[in-house]
Amino acid sequence: MSGKDYVEKDYYKILGVPKDASTAEIKKAYRKLAREFHPDANKGDKAAEERFKEISEANDVLSDPKRRKDYDEARALFANGGFRTGQGGAGGFNFDLGDLFGGGAGGQGGTFGGGGGGGGIGDVFGGLFGRGGRGTTTQPRRGADVESEVTLSFVEAVEGATVPIRMTSQAACKACAGTGAKAGTTPRVCPTCVGTGHVSRGQGSFALSEPCRDCKGRGLLVDDPCEVCHGSGRATSARTMQVRIPAGVGEEQRIRLKGKGAQGERGGQPGDLYVTVHVQPHPVFGRRGDNLTVTVPVSFPEAALGGTIRVPTLGGPAVSMKIPAGTANGRTMRARGKGAVRKDGTRGDLLVTVEVTVPPETEGDARSALEKYREATAAEDPRAALFKAAEEA
Repeated sequence: MSGKDYVEKDYYKILGVPKDASTAEIKKAYRKLAREFHPDANKGDKAAEERFKEISEANDVLSDPKRRKDYDEARALFANGGFRTGQGGAGGFNFDLGDLFGGGAGGQGGTFGGGGGGGGIGDVFGGLFGRGGRGTTTQPRRGADVESEVTLSFVEAVEGATVPIRMTSQAACKACAGTGAKAGTTPRVCPTCVGTGHVSRGQGSFALSEPCRDCKGRGLLVDDPCEVCHGSGRATSARTMQVRIPAGVGEEQRIRLKGKGAQGERGGQPGDLYVTVHVQPHPVFGRRGDNLTVTVPVSFPEAALGGTIRVPTLGGPAVSMKIPAGTANGRTMRARGKGAVRKDGTRGDLLVTVEVTVPPETEGDARSALEKYREATAAEDPRAALFKAAEEA
C-alpha cells in the first residue's frame, strides 16, 4: 500500500480505543476483537477473516511504541491530504521546510530525507515502511507478536506441563511459497520502481519517496495471482505447537515464548508468542502464592485434648500433623515443603486450617459424657469476655 493509504487508515478506530490509549488498553481491545473475529471461530466467513487481518495489522503498529510514534507523527502531518509549500495564509504552512525534511538551516535538504540533519520526515516514514531515512532499500521486517490462551488443571499449574496450543497468524502462503504467483508462474520485476519497491513523487522542489503503488512495495508484479492469497504472498496460517508451561504458574499469568510468533518478512526475525494461563479450581486444595492451602476437619476431642491427624498432600503421600491441646477452630498450621514449586526448584508450604466439626446428633454414651462435661464446666462462661468488651466500648 502507498504511504498515503497507510496514514489514512485509523488504527485506533479499528481497535475501538482512544488515541491516548495505554499499551495495556490496546492489548485488551485487540485480544477481545481477535477472539470475536478469529478464523477458527468463523469458519468460511470471508468478512470475519478480513476483519481479523485488519485488527492484526492495527495491533502490529499500535503495540510497538516506535511504530506507533511514527504512525502518529505521519498522520498528524498528512491528515489533511498531504503537505503543501507556501508562504503561510490560506492553503499554506508558515514553517521552515528545511527543518521539516531534516536538511539543516536554510532548507538545504533537496530530497526526502536528505541533507545533513537527522530526524527529518524521512525518518518518520522509514519507521513506518521498514527502511531507514537515508535510502530506499527494503529492510527485513520482524514478525508480529501473537496472543494465545491455555487452560490448565490445578495440578498442571503447580507441577508444570507440556500442552498443545493452536495459534493462527500471518505467514508466507504455502500454495505459492510466498511469491504471490499461481503455481507454474513467476512474478516479474515492477517496471515502475524497477524492483526497489519505492518511487519518488514530486512535491514542487521536493521528492517524496513512498512505496510503489503498482506493486504495493514488493518490487514485483504478479500477472497470474495465487488463488489462495490473491497475489499478496501472505496467508493465514494455523498450527499447533507443544508448549512447555513452567511449574508454579498462576491464574492470568502471561508467559512470553521468544521467536514463537508470526514469521517475519524478507528474512526478518519471527515475533513472540504470549500465552495467558487460566487455572481450573481444585476440589480440595487452594493456592496462596507459592503455598497450597487445605481445610481439615477435626473432632471436638481432638481439638480439646490434642492428637495426631493425617493430612492429604497434592500428588504425594499424606503427612502426619500434631494437633496441640486446646486448638481453636480456624487455626492454621504449616507443613513445610509440601506446597507449589518455586522458580528456583524449591517448594512452598502446605497451610493446614483446622475446622472443628460438630456431629448433627449425639446419642448413648457420647451424649452422657457431654452432659457430664457441661455440668463440670457450668461455672465457666465462654461469653464473659465478649460482654465485658461490649460494655467497655
